Amino acid sequence: MKIAIASDHRGYHLKERVITLLKSKGHTVIDDGPASEEAVDYPDFAALVAKKVSMGEVDRGILICGTGIGMAISANKFPGVRAAACTDEVTAELSRRHNDLNVLCLSGDLLSSRIIERLVEVWMDTEFEGGRHQRRV
Repeated sequence: MKIAIASDHRGYHLKERVITLLKSKGHTVIDDGPASEEAVDYPDFAALVAKKVSMGEVDRGILICGTGIGMAISANKFPGVRAAACTDEVTAELSRRHNDLNVLCLSGDLLSSRIIERLVEVWMDTEFEGGRHQRRV
């Protein structure tokens, strides 16, 4: 699967760990930045990933900021993007199974790197159920 990933300065320290995890699972990863922990505006980086998802250039996207909320708000402005901040395995799984979430937003401040890695694994491994959920998406 082809995944685009970006963060703001508050999520930068976790972005590299997620990239390493995704590559270890055989996914192709596009790092849309930033390249350092220098302060940046999260909407700029959310737009880079969301545009790729919206245009079908990548299969899914992952965004990391302080809470994950700002990234989700910004990403959802793009057609066809379904982005949400997930904070535990249940929300990560159900976001895929019921909502076909294609952009996972994570908190760099509130979640440990171990929890984030587990959320990414669950989210990546869960398929969309379709069926009764299809008409809602």
